[in-house]
Amino acid sequence: MSRVYNFSAGPAVLPEEVLKEAADEMLDYKGSGMSVMEMSHRSKVYDTIIKEAEADLRDLMNIPDNYKVLFLQGGASQQFAMIPMNLMKNRKAAYIVTGQWAKKAYQEAKIYGDAVEVASSADQTFSYIPDCSDLDIPEDADYVYICENNTIYGTKFKTLPNTKGHTLVADVSSCFLSEPVDVTKYGVIYGGVQKNIGPAGVVIVIIREDLITEDTLPGTPTMLKYKIHADADSLYNTPPAYGIYICGKVFKWLKKMGGLSAMKEYNEKKAKILYDFLEESKLFKGTVRKEDRSLMNVPFVTGSDELDAKFVKEAKEAGFENLKGHRTVGGMRASIYNAMPIEGVEKLVAFMREFEKNNG
Repeated sequence: MSRVYNFSAGPAVLPEEVLKEAADEMLDYKGSGMSVMEMSHRSKVYDTIIKEAEADLRDLMNIPDNYKVLFLQGGASQQFAMIPMNLMKNRKAAYIVTGQWAKKAYQEAKIYGDAVEVASSADQTFSYIPDCSDLDIPEDADYVYICENNTIYGTKFKTLPNTKGHTLVADVSSCFLSEPVDVTKYGVIYGGVQKNIGPAGVVIVIIREDLITEDTLPGTPTMLKYKIHADADSLYNTPPAYGIYICGKVFKWLKKMGGLSAMKEYNEKKAKILYDFLEESKLFKGTVRKEDRSLMNVPFVTGSDELDAKFVKEAKEAGFENLKGHRTVGGMRASIYNAMPIEGVEKLVAFMREFEKNNG
C-alpha cells in the first residue's frame, strides 16, 4: 500500500523522513535499549530530547531569552481557559472573532471575566479578516486575542491588529512554523502541534516572562498555572513525551529544509498552484477574500452539494484523502501544511481539472 496524499486539517501529514527515522528508533533509541515511548521523562536521555527540541524551536523562531517555551497538554482548547485564568488581572479582555476557534475562546473567556468582542467577520461566514487598524479596545483590557490562521475558513491575518499597547495573544495552531514570525510582537503565541508540527497531544506555549506570575484567578487548578510549568521546565508532571520527541525531529527537519524563510517560499509556491487554478476554474471556486487567504488551509466549493460529495468520493478513490470541508461549512478543504509535498498539490489540481472536464 503506497502512502496517500493526506489533506487532513489535523492530525495531519508529517514529513516522511521523520516517520522513517522514528520507525528506525522505535525499539532502541540511540543505544538506550528502549523506545522513547517507554523511557522515564526524568531520565538523562529524555532530558536531552526535550532540551534539544526547545533549543531548535528557539533557533527556528528566533525566540528571545525573555520568553519561556512550554510543552503542555490539553490542546489549544485548554488554552482557551488557561489564558484568562493566568492573564485576566483586570478581568477584561478583547477578542477578535474570525472563526469557530476564536469564538470558542471568546465564549470560554466570558466565564472568567468581561470578554469584549471588538471585531468579527461572522457577517460573511468568516470569509475575510476584519480591519483591525483602529479597534475600540477597552483601556483596561488585559490582552487582545486572535486566532491567526483560521483552519476551517481558510483565512489568515497578514497584518497583526493594532492592539494600542495591549498584550497580543495568538492561537497559531494551523500556521505554526509555516513562515518567519516576530515573537516580540506577541505576549503569548501558542498552538496545538497536530496540524503542522507533530502528533496530537502536545500544545506549545511561547510566553513572555513578565506574564508568568503567581497571581492567577482564584480557583485556578495547579496544572493550569503557567508558572508551575515554567518553573519545572515543562516537567512538572509526565509530559506527552513521545509527541515532544517527534516535534523535535520535525524542528530538525525544518532546519535542514532551510528554516522558516525557506518554508514560507515553499508554502507560497504550493498555495499559488491551487489558488491560481481556483481563479480560472469554471466549476470550483475559493470561498475567501483574496487578500486574506491562508497558505495552509484552502476551502473551495462547486456550488452544488451533490457535486461536492461526488468530488470528495472520487478524490478519495484516486488517493486524495480528507478533502471534505469542516462539518460546519461543507464543501471541500485542502490543508497543505509544511509536510505536504508540492507534487501532492500538483496532482490534486490535475485531478480537479479532469473532474471539471467530466462534470462541467
